[in-house]
Amino acid sequence: MTVGETRWDIHPVDERDIETCYPLMRQLRPHLGSAADFAERWRRQRTEGYRLVGVWKTADPVALAGFRVTESLIHGRFLYVDDLVVDIDRRNGGFGALLMDWLHEEGRNCGCAKLVLDTGLDNVLAHRFYYRQGLVAMALRFNSRLG
Repeated sequence: MTVGETRWDIHPVDERDIETCYPLMRQLRPHLGSAADFAERWRRQRTEGYRLVGVWKTADPVALAGFRVTESLIHGRFLYVDDLVVDIDRRNGGFGALLMDWLHEEGRNCGCAKLVLDTGLDNVLAHRFYYRQGLVAMALRFNSRLG
């Protein structure tokens, strides 16, 4: 895929890539304590259908998206985006839009009716980006700790 005049590759993250992705994912998920912790969580989630793709030019990713295809009574079959991060030094460069286009296409290819994601109420810049990408705020999510 192309952003500007540069060709960027989007490809799945695998065992060879996972530790390289940690510094970027930590920008979104600062609670991840180490590359080993991140890799272990990724391996566990993979068994439940979680996939991680990245936008790459060289050896390091500039953007990542973690997602899964699932089904619910409210949405039917849908693609759920768990994680979407663009390197802080590369934001506003079109990489988030590139990943969103890829995710929409992947969802269609997987027979999904919708793409769904959650974002924090205080993440106003992300809200603006999601609206520009055609997403609409449809719900407010509640949660509580179980322990």
